[in-house]
Amino acid sequence: MPSDIFQYNDLAREGRARTGVILTPRGDIRTPAFMPVGTAGTVKAMYADQVRDLGADIILGNVYHLMLRPGAERVARMGGLHKMVNWPYPILTDSGGFQVMSLGNLRKITERGVTFRSHIDGSSHELTPERSIEIQGLLGSDIQMQLDECVRLPCTYQEASNAMELSLRWAERCKAAFGTQPGKAMFGIVQGGADENLRVISAKALVDMDLKGYAIGGLAVGEPQDIMLRMIDVVEPHLPAAKPRYLMGVGTPDDILESVLRGIDMFDCVMPTRAGRHGLAFTRFGKINLKNSRHADDPRPLDQASSCPAMRDYSRAYLHHLVKAGEILGMMLLTWANLAYYQDLMQGLRSAISERRVEHFAAETKAGWRAGDLALYDDTLGK
Repeated sequence: MPSDIFQYNDLAREGRARTGVILTPRGDIRTPAFMPVGTAGTVKAMYADQVRDLGADIILGNVYHLMLRPGAERVARMGGLHKMVNWPYPILTDSGGFQVMSLGNLRKITERGVTFRSHIDGSSHELTPERSIEIQGLLGSDIQMQLDECVRLPCTYQEASNAMELSLRWAERCKAAFGTQPGKAMFGIVQGGADENLRVISAKALVDMDLKGYAIGGLAVGEPQDIMLRMIDVVEPHLPAAKPRYLMGVGTPDDILESVLRGIDMFDCVMPTRAGRHGLAFTRFGKINLKNSRHADDPRPLDQASSCPAMRDYSRAYLHHLVKAGEILGMMLLTWANLAYYQDLMQGLRSAISERRVEHFAAETKAGWRAGDLALYDDTLGK
C-alpha cells in the first residue's frame, strides 16, 4: 500500500446499501464499518488485540479527552497514539465538538472557538478549529474530524441555522489548518438539526470544499429514530458516491442496519461497551439484561453458535452472578460479547450486500431480534 493514499473504493451495491473499502497506509477499512470507541486511548475493558481479532479495522479516539489527559503533546512525545495504545491500524479522532456541547454551562462558544472548563479539575481551555486539527496531528490520527457546533434536539430553527453556519466557517478553517497530509483525511460534518433545508445547505457547502469524506453529525442525541433516518434520506443524495459517509455516534444495531440500507459506510458508538459494563448484552436474539433474576439458573450461553468465547463459553447464570456481584470480569466478558456481535453484524451486512441479499438479511436479522432470548436454539436461529 503506497504511503500517500487515502481512497474509497465501492465494491458492490444493492439499492442504496453499499460495501467497499477505504484504503489507508495503515490498513484497509472494510465498509460498512463499526468503529469501537476508544475515547481516552482505550476501548474500555478490552485489550487492543481482542478488538482487532473481533474484526475491527479502525478505532476512534477523542480530542477533548486526550487533550486533557494525558495531553496531545505528551502523546506525540510517546510516538503518537497508535504506538502509545499498541494499535498500528487506522484511528479516527473526533474533534471534541460533541463533548464540549455536553458541558453545558461550563463552555462558551464564539466565532473564534470554544472556551471551556475541564470536567476533571475545572481548569480553563480553548479549542479552536486550528487547535483541534493541531491536536489531531499530534495524536497522529488517520482520519481527522472538523470542529463543529452540535446542538441538542429538539432546537429552534435559528439555533440549528446558527450552529450550521458556524460549523461551515469552522470547516473552512479546519481545512486550511489540515493542509496536505498524504495518506490522511479530514472529514466535514453535516449539521442543521432536524431541518431538511439546513441539512441540504450544509451538505452542498461541504461537498464544495472537496474534502476526503463526509459525516452526518448532530443525530442520535435523543431524537426519535424516524427523524434520524429522514435526515439521512435528505442528506445522502447530496454526498459524493466516491467518498466515505460516516454517521456519527450511531448507535443501536437497528439504527446501524437501517442506516446501511440508506447508504451509510461508517459508524461509532459507546453503546456496546457502555452497555456491557452495565450488564446488558446485544445478541442476534435481541438485548439480554443479565441483571434480571430469571438468568440466575440459566445454563445457556448468550449464543452457543457464536465464535466469540464470551458469547459461547459462559453460562447466563455465571454472567448474571458476575454482574450482580459487581465483578470486573462481568464487564469485560459482556463488552467482549457486545463488540463481537456488532462486528458480526457488520460482516453480515458486507456479505449480504456483496451477494445482493441485504433486504433478506435485514428481515432475517430483525426476526431474530423479535424472537427474543428465550427462543429455543433451532435450525433457523442456530445458523
